[in-house]
Amino acid sequence: MGNPVDVLQKYWGYNSFRPLQEDIINSVLDGRDTLALLPTGGGKSICFQVPGMCVDGLCIVVSPLIALMKDQVNQLVKRGIKATSIHSGMRYREIDLVLDNCINGGTKFLYLSPERLKTEVILERIDRMNVSLLAVDEAHCISQWGYDFRPPYLEINVFKKLIPESKLIALTATATKNVKQDIIEKLEMQNERVFQKSFRRDNLSYSVFRKENKDHKLIEILTKVPGSSVVYARNRKKTKSIAEVLNKHKISADYYHAGLPNELRNKKQEQWISNKTRVMVATNAFGMGIDKPDVRTVIHMDVPDSLENYYQEAGRAGRDEKKAYAVLLYNQGDLKELKDHLEMSFPPVNEIKRMYQALANFFKVAVGSNELESYDFDIETFCKAMNYKPFDAFNLIKKLEDEGLLQLNQSFFQPSTIHIPINKSDLYKYEVENARFEPILKVLLRLHGGDLFSGFVNIHENQVARLVKQPQNQIEKSLTFMDKEGVLHYTPKKDSPQIMFLTPRQDAGKISIDTEQISARKKVKSEQISAITFYSLSLSGCRTRIFQEYFDEETYENCGVCDFCVRQKQVTTGNNSLIEKAILAEVKKSDIAIDELTLKVNSHKEEDVIEAVRRLLDDGILKYSEFGKLENG
Repeated sequence: MGNPVDVLQKYWGYNSFRPLQEDIINSVLDGRDTLALLPTGGGKSICFQVPGMCVDGLCIVVSPLIALMKDQVNQLVKRGIKATSIHSGMRYREIDLVLDNCINGGTKFLYLSPERLKTEVILERIDRMNVSLLAVDEAHCISQWGYDFRPPYLEINVFKKLIPESKLIALTATATKNVKQDIIEKLEMQNERVFQKSFRRDNLSYSVFRKENKDHKLIEILTKVPGSSVVYARNRKKTKSIAEVLNKHKISADYYHAGLPNELRNKKQEQWISNKTRVMVATNAFGMGIDKPDVRTVIHMDVPDSLENYYQEAGRAGRDEKKAYAVLLYNQGDLKELKDHLEMSFPPVNEIKRMYQALANFFKVAVGSNELESYDFDIETFCKAMNYKPFDAFNLIKKLEDEGLLQLNQSFFQPSTIHIPINKSDLYKYEVENARFEPILKVLLRLHGGDLFSGFVNIHENQVARLVKQPQNQIEKSLTFMDKEGVLHYTPKKDSPQIMFLTPRQDAGKISIDTEQISARKKVKSEQISAITFYSLSLSGCRTRIFQEYFDEETYENCGVCDFCVRQKQVTTGNNSLIEKAILAEVKKSDIAIDELTLKVNSHKEEDVIEAVRRLLDDGILKYSEFGKLENG
């Protein structure tokens, strides 16, 4: 078994862990079922990746988000760690080869979406894999009391029984008391240890402003607070219009949403990360997996639908531990819209069934077929063809997700992949017999070497086209032809959302819809909207404490930096000024001991006098003499 600090240093380049990380890792290595709650930016992935590297065998990571899966796999590979993932959009033969490599010990981390755990191709191979660790990321998804319940997460416990010797860790950024208990029960954790980092961020100041003209307030904030910023807007159209407003006011800004082509998204993101663009105006998917520590402001132009979501998104500010600001702008219409959306988000059962039928018709899926089959899904094209409004369609699809019938993966980029399944001598023979393909095959071998024979590798057709000096569309045609010939396996790139049928296609009229679960989810959603509404309207409490109390963290201390705490300080400033004047008057007479000073300035409370002395010492106005008395600084 490797030493955690040595592993951290070797692969991540750090000499020490962040608070709680080492305790969590040691708990996992000791074989204890472990639940870790670390807020956004708290370093959750280290807590399963380091123990995964410390022990022999494979670490299986269950994650619902393809974008995060891909990002973590890429980061591990860059560190020289063998990692891969299985997700929607992959062809069977690609999945087959990934699993063979896991059996043969060629992979250290395998990332799976939860619906994959019960598939035949996984179940028939799992007993041949040496699985040492099962990591359940975004574990709040297992709980119906959470803000993002996913029915396939309930299958994890069944899967866990197939690997009884493996260690278990579940991780999430936000969980209430009910959600924590649900995670422990649904995963049947035994002798578990629960670690929870404080939800308090001393460097992050939360503020809320009620404004009819939000653009004006946004410009004011960005003018006052320099540095990198993320501005969140509810829809794609608003991201573009807000960015235009900022640029007109000489504030460098760009916009980002999942509807943009992958190359353009990457370019915009890179310019923002490198601070060539100061402000990114985006929908809420932006920021996941992006490690940019110097974000000074995160500003929401719309009220999110839960405190969980808001805390995670706001938490992308100030990861460098320097002063940062999270600002929520709202008006009364926003809060009414949240309540209206609640009703619209829970449509009648017959409408849910009608949507299932519409999707089956649109993709031409026959009854009984296509379990775990993925389809490119453009919601605007679908809505025009099937006569739906996009908002209604999205809510109906989410209900089908809640029932475990479908999964909608938001837009992500999957590069083209190539694998050569034949041996080198057969490939050479093919080149000789098919001279027109020889230049393409030679370039692929030059770029990727033996990796082409052992697994699927990512390729870029434009790079191959440039080196072969052929048009890119010709390269794509040639690769497709060789794929049909069986010389290579070629999966073209994908850059669109995916709809996946999680069960064989059913007769829409006969599908069972759990109305009790729908009622329970509506109740949870209503409570979440009440919580974010309370946060938005609150004028009488520390905002950090609102978060802490919501997530069941006991505290009696205000943060001192949110808008409420700052107002409280301003109220007492006049009194502070009188105390300080009285102190300075006494010190001016002669050097004085602090206990004597509190007796002299007896018209004020002793604790207020001591606090004022501390401020004057911090500001250098007073100092201690060599005899331990207060004197002028």
